Amino acid sequence: MPEILPELNDLIRVRYEKLEELKAQGIEPYGGRYERTHLAEEVRERFSELEGQEVSLAGRIMARRSHGKVTFADLQDFSGRIQIMVRQDAVGPEAYEIFKKLDLGDIIGVKGSVFKTRTGEITIAVARFELLAKSLRPLPEKWHGLKDVDLRYRQRYLDLIVNPEVKRIFILRSQIIRAIRRFLDERGFLEVETPMMQPVPGGAAARPFITYHNALEMQLYLRIAPELYLKRLLVGGFEKVYEINRNFRNEGISTRHNPEFTMLELYQAYADYQDMLKLTEELITWVAKEVLGTWQIKYGEAEIDLSPPWRRISLLEAVRQKTGIDFASLEADEAREAAERLGVELKGKTLWGEIVNEVFEELVEPELINPTFVLDYPVDISPLAKRKKEDPRLTYRFELFIGGREIANAFSELNDPLDQRERFLQQLERRRAGDEEAHMFDEDFLVALEYGMPPAGGLGIGIDRLVMLLTNSPSIREVILFPLHRPRD
Repeated sequence: MPEILPELNDLIRVRYEKLEELKAQGIEPYGGRYERTHLAEEVRERFSELEGQEVSLAGRIMARRSHGKVTFADLQDFSGRIQIMVRQDAVGPEAYEIFKKLDLGDIIGVKGSVFKTRTGEITIAVARFELLAKSLRPLPEKWHGLKDVDLRYRQRYLDLIVNPEVKRIFILRSQIIRAIRRFLDERGFLEVETPMMQPVPGGAAARPFITYHNALEMQLYLRIAPELYLKRLLVGGFEKVYEINRNFRNEGISTRHNPEFTMLELYQAYADYQDMLKLTEELITWVAKEVLGTWQIKYGEAEIDLSPPWRRISLLEAVRQKTGIDFASLEADEAREAAERLGVELKGKTLWGEIVNEVFEELVEPELINPTFVLDYPVDISPLAKRKKEDPRLTYRFELFIGGREIANAFSELNDPLDQRERFLQQLERRRAGDEEAHMFDEDFLVALEYGMPPAGGLGIGIDRLVMLLTNSPSIREVILFPLHRPRD
């Protein structure tokens, strides 16, 4: 008996005692390979052809009801649940006594014939069973399930066992990512991989995680975005590339943010942000129809219509329509005064473009429920986007909002190495002034640009937020299998 046994509660202690009893009877409580012929849902769907035939299934005991010499149980595998029936006269008295001592949560393999009970329940009449894994801890109580949110994230494996809706979310997540890949592959995009550890983190405004490489004796940063490496591939002659990538940003945790998250980022040579706009609309509507079969979705209390074409509006016009103020006609000081009159907290922002964006994010963004492309962002907050010829204060950039949240970000990529160097220098000054999220100066990327990068459009889509939208999940932690959390004391 393990030394920790005195510290266990009574339910767990009983299970340890059963484990020892099984071993004493010569029963191996942790079996090996078990050959299955069917999954539970497959038996249910194909009942008409499988009725009377022997099948072999394996799964976890989730419920049990004994009636003298007959015991019914629910067996759960990845596909779902199915009822099994164990009769003493079918398996023998000794085996039947062993089965009666099994616990909810134990994993078993069963072989038996398919039939339907008098109440119409599809059932496996068990001829033989085998214990594959003894569960030493009880599952969450049947009627209450696993409701504690923090515990659900810490013990996601339990969440998946007892909450079928959670499993459905992650199955849909896999289907969404697979559909994205298929969409891009069929349009000639090449999937690539770029470094997760980088000597200079770039491609986004974010605080990086820092690590150290012992052999090279150098400090490295976990990737905050793959952008600058993907653009290097444009320089090298790859014209349509994408990466479904893990990014790491040393920031707070919220319903929309997790320090480790997944992004789709793609680049297309000889394209611009209008091409990216069209591609974004086509991709998301195609994925929604492919995975959900509809463009009508529910997110929270909102009914959202994904039917194309989607609304398009410039950022300045969206702000003007909401506030009645034409920020395009204001200088930075005037814009700051206008924002303060509107009650917008500027959080130390002083540049004209930063102020306009803060007003937009606080007052306009939450109201963008149906898909809306917001175009022409200020250059002050777009250091990697091409300037608009019509107004050098703005860039050829858009963000997509659905359900009041940013889903995608795209622009005509800046390919002028001189302009890019100047913007990096401006970002460097901001870092020296204490802005830890300003872009770092990347000389190697500038060298690549000096060899010539074709004009291009680039697009980033937050995979986690897209999954949140398509699965009606209120928090990013609901769509990440193992979100980050503080260790328990």
